[in-house]
Amino acid sequence: MGTRLAPWLLLLLLQLAGASHVVHRSLEAEQAPSSVPASIVSPLLRTGYHFQPPMNWINGPLYYKGWYHLFYQYNPKGAVWGNIVWAHSVSRDLINWIALEPAIKPDIPSDQYGCWSGSATILPDGTPAILYTGIDRPNINYQVQNIAFPKNASDPLLREWVKPAYNPVATPEPGMNATQFRDPTTAWYVDGHWRMLVGGLKGARRGLAYLYRSRDFKTWVRSKHPLHSALTGMWECPDFFPLQAPGLQGGLDTSVPSVKYVLKNSLDLTRYDYYTVGTYNKVMERYVPDNPAGDYHRLRYDYGNFYASKTFFDPVKHRRILLGWANESDSVTYDKAKGWAGIHAIPRKVWLDPSGKQLLQWPIEELETLRGKSVSVSDKVVKPGEHFQVTGLGTYQADVEVSLEVSGLEKAEALDPAFADDAERLCGAKGADVRGGVVFGLWVLASAGLEEKTAVFFRVFKPAGHGAKPVVLMCTDPTKSSLSPDLYKPTFAGFVDTDISSGKISLRSLIDRSVVESFGAGGKTCILSRVYPSMAIGDKAHLYVFNNGEADIKISHLKAWEMKKPLMNGA
Repeated sequence: MGTRLAPWLLLLLLQLAGASHVVHRSLEAEQAPSSVPASIVSPLLRTGYHFQPPMNWINGPLYYKGWYHLFYQYNPKGAVWGNIVWAHSVSRDLINWIALEPAIKPDIPSDQYGCWSGSATILPDGTPAILYTGIDRPNINYQVQNIAFPKNASDPLLREWVKPAYNPVATPEPGMNATQFRDPTTAWYVDGHWRMLVGGLKGARRGLAYLYRSRDFKTWVRSKHPLHSALTGMWECPDFFPLQAPGLQGGLDTSVPSVKYVLKNSLDLTRYDYYTVGTYNKVMERYVPDNPAGDYHRLRYDYGNFYASKTFFDPVKHRRILLGWANESDSVTYDKAKGWAGIHAIPRKVWLDPSGKQLLQWPIEELETLRGKSVSVSDKVVKPGEHFQVTGLGTYQADVEVSLEVSGLEKAEALDPAFADDAERLCGAKGADVRGGVVFGLWVLASAGLEEKTAVFFRVFKPAGHGAKPVVLMCTDPTKSSLSPDLYKPTFAGFVDTDISSGKISLRSLIDRSVVESFGAGGKTCILSRVYPSMAIGDKAHLYVFNNGEADIKISHLKAWEMKKPLMNGA
């Protein structure tokens, strides 16, 4: 993009140059052991347009006085867990990020052994407040909830935060598991009281969202019963927010009452994020999922490597933005050798599907400003067992949108009932290279001889009964993504609630060196996967449309863009 800086970025850099703080952009990385393959530490595997300082959970995103703020748990001394502070980056557009001084560090009795996850709330006078979990005792992870406010609310960059003397504002009560009590949500205001949720665990299995109320945002009292609970294990990073009517793409501020709500939690047992759509009774202080089985057969934001997510309301474009975190799929040894670990998914706009049953997700429109050189393909037929290479641009850092059409759905396989409720196991059994029926999609980050390739694809199965629609599986198969040893290469998959009877379906994949982030059927099913090619790196990476089924596949339209790097990416 050259050396010319956007005016807002130049102004910010001048501001920071005059400040006395240090911008944290480096790690104390260890020397790469000789056993680490050279490809693993290649700078060409460090993502180009995904936000990637060394990080962990996402905390309290918000918009304030013209700036988007992103807080995240960060180790300034290494690419592994430990020495955790709240790092802080700011952006005008959610794409170009500037790293600031860490916002919250352990410095009061109630967080002296750690500052863990939390959320931001905008108070009625426009002042932001951060609720977060602190560790106040050594070695036992005794968890309490704290609050912090800007030292100078007139500073749009919110560079300094203060913690009032009345911290902590919520502590474990007798009978509560004090080591499983964390991650307060954005608060919402109803009938004279603020409410917030804190994740917890009761007994061995019951995950729950403790409900707290406050009149003044200082004194918080726990409700007699949780907002909701289920036998799923510990609930980390709960999130609770209202939705617009089905099909409307706008978002709502957290305190705006609505007919439909989302309750999301991150399950400590599985390391995945799950959500339900339901109703909130503000009188009874209860949340009820629309699907009675929703707590045990729940929807996921992303069926891949995606965890500890957080949403916030963007008042500028009246949308709800989802931010999620993806860790590495290689070893701690490799992470130390690289000197970085973890990325953020591209921010996604989320809204309620017209069916009212699930959320739709789509990369924010600002991402398109990074699009560069492009190529298009239309009306290209790919015969059974064949593949078609997309040429004319570099595809190791790309955005690909493709509309596909299959003409022989009658050739689809029957779905084995043993896999009917387990998409991931089905993908493991019916990977991309298992031919037959109706199976097609993309090979991304592929080597010229296809020794390495990551498949993002659909497999269609016959309807289960009269009048039923075909079953569509979306899968990311990285089992052949790299020849490097000792990599974790799981298949990821989810069913797509779409009617493919017409034969038409769409796919968008964001390819970024070591991450593939895909959106099926307009954002109904999303999968993020981490991969580490040893051959398909840089200009050695290729892109194909493949057909491993028994019916013709037509590329109705495909457009792919090379993606530029943001001006600055926070690291």
